[in-house]
Amino acid sequence: MIYVLFLGFLVSFLGQLPLGNMSFTATQIGVQENIRNAWRYSIGVALVEMVYLRIALTGMHWIVEHRIWFIALGWLTVAMFLVLGVLAFRAANKQHGEKKALVLNNKLDRFLLGIMMSALNPVQIPFWFLWTSTFIQTNVLPVDPFSFNLFTVGAGGGTLAGLAVYIHGGNWLVNKMNTSTKTLNKVMGVIFIITALIQLYRMLFTKWI
Repeated sequence: MIYVLFLGFLVSFLGQLPLGNMSFTATQIGVQENIRNAWRYSIGVALVEMVYLRIALTGMHWIVEHRIWFIALGWLTVAMFLVLGVLAFRAANKQHGEKKALVLNNKLDRFLLGIMMSALNPVQIPFWFLWTSTFIQTNVLPVDPFSFNLFTVGAGGGTLAGLAVYIHGGNWLVNKMNTSTKTLNKVMGVIFIITALIQLYRMLFTKWI
C-alpha cells in the first residue's frame, strides 16, 4: 500500500515541478492574495487531476469512445490560453501601481478557479496513460481497483506537494527579489502563450490517443 501510494506521489510531484501556468498561478495567488487561497486553488487542481488519472486507469476504451470531447477541449485550451496571454500583456502594459493578475482579477472562489484551470488541461490524460500503461506492463502497478485508487490518492498528494513548492518557495523568492506585480503579470502572459503554443503543437503534430 505504501509503495503504490509513494509511486503515484513521486510521478505527480515530479510532473508538477516544471514551470507552467497552473503552478505559477499558485505562486501569484500566494503573493497577491494569501496562502490560504493558494491552497484552495491547489486542492481544486489536484481533484481534477485525480479524475483525469482515474479515467486513464479505467482504460483506453472509454477514452477512444469519447475522444472527440477531449480533442475539442484541447483546441479550446489553445484559444483560451492565447487570449489570456495577450490580455495579460495588455493589462501589464497599461498597469499603474500594484494590480492583481488578469486571471485573478475576479471574485471567483479560488477552489473553483483551480478546478477550471485544471479541467482545461486535457493533456494530463496522455501523460498519465503513458506512465500507468508503463507501470502496468512492467508489473510495477498491480491491476486491481484498490491499487488504482491508492495510486490516484498518492498522485493527488504529489500534485499538492508540487504546488506547495511554488506557493511557499515562489512566495519567498518573489519577496526576496522584491518583484513587482507588473513583472509577475508579464511572466504569466509569457507562460500562457508558451503553454498555448505547446498545446497547439500537440494538437497538430501528436497522435491524440
